[in-house]
Amino acid sequence: AVVSTQSTGSTRDKFLEYIDGLPLANTPCVFGLHSNAEIGYFTNAAKDMCSYMIELQPQTSSSDGGISREQYIEKVASDIEEKLPVLFELDRIRKQLGEITPTAVVLLQELERFNALIFKMKMSVMTLKRALAGEVGMSAELDEVAKALFNGQIPASWRRLAPDTLKSLGNWIAHFERRYTQYIEWIEKGEPAVMWLSGLHIPESYLTALVQATCRKNGWPLDKSTLYTTVTQHVKAGDVREKLHNGCYVEGLYLEGGSWDIENSCLRKSKPKVLVEELPILKVIPIEAHRLKLQNTFRTPVYTTSERRNAMGVGLVFEADITTKEHNSHWVLQGVALMLNAD
Repeated sequence: AVVSTQSTGSTRDKFLEYIDGLPLANTPCVFGLHSNAEIGYFTNAAKDMCSYMIELQPQTSSSDGGISREQYIEKVASDIEEKLPVLFELDRIRKQLGEITPTAVVLLQELERFNALIFKMKMSVMTLKRALAGEVGMSAELDEVAKALFNGQIPASWRRLAPDTLKSLGNWIAHFERRYTQYIEWIEKGEPAVMWLSGLHIPESYLTALVQATCRKNGWPLDKSTLYTTVTQHVKAGDVREKLHNGCYVEGLYLEGGSWDIENSCLRKSKPKVLVEELPILKVIPIEAHRLKLQNTFRTPVYTTSERRNAMGVGLVFEADITTKEHNSHWVLQGVALMLNAD
């Protein structure tokens, strides 16, 4: 076969011209993703870079006449020590609760874990202050605590006794104080009408307790019962007037990969430059599995943090039923999920 050189060259030039006209970097739209996906990528890259820079900063005392490293650490340790509450008296609380329901068992387990965290934090800051004063030796654990406090991070020994989080030290302390407030209100006023799941060490245990309590009350088999969820019109916990007889309201969930249309009560495309938004109050109701018939809903995973879950599945709390007018595959591609914590 004879091929025209002129025709081949012309076609080749057209191909090269078209290729040169393509953008050097592919936009998220090429892969069917929202433009926010690129913003999220660069945001995470910037966070990683900042964390590396913090790790590389000098760990020696200042010589320019300002506050020294040791003085700064001691100040932070003293501030934390002032905010630490007293340990919960579990025996007294157990008697105060009276009948031990499944949710009361969850409360007692939560308080036991919270006591362990308070004790560890109190001993760490007290011993660290003594070590900075030269009264005791600086162990490897205390050195790690001092470094973390100086960098504004959560010490590893504290992190092991607390729920998973990506927060900085300051935000985590505020989270810690809010957890304590919820526990106090639960003890004094009874089970909250609106539960802040992020304030629980193991939120899955509370949801399981709800199912157990409802099954005992109605005589349902536990292995054939599940949870049904629906997003309410309530934006804040104060909008809820009364507690549910079966189930609970949940606040503090954050939607990623989409946004919530409160007027039409359904998922919609993410707003530009809004990566995460808070979901209205979620209603969680235990129900018999055979009675649950869902249509036009997306089974949305609820994770503890924006890291979602690891290879072992750790991090997944439960799955919520979210109303949608789009096919589920659309939201899977968008990476829609709910988080208990905002970074």
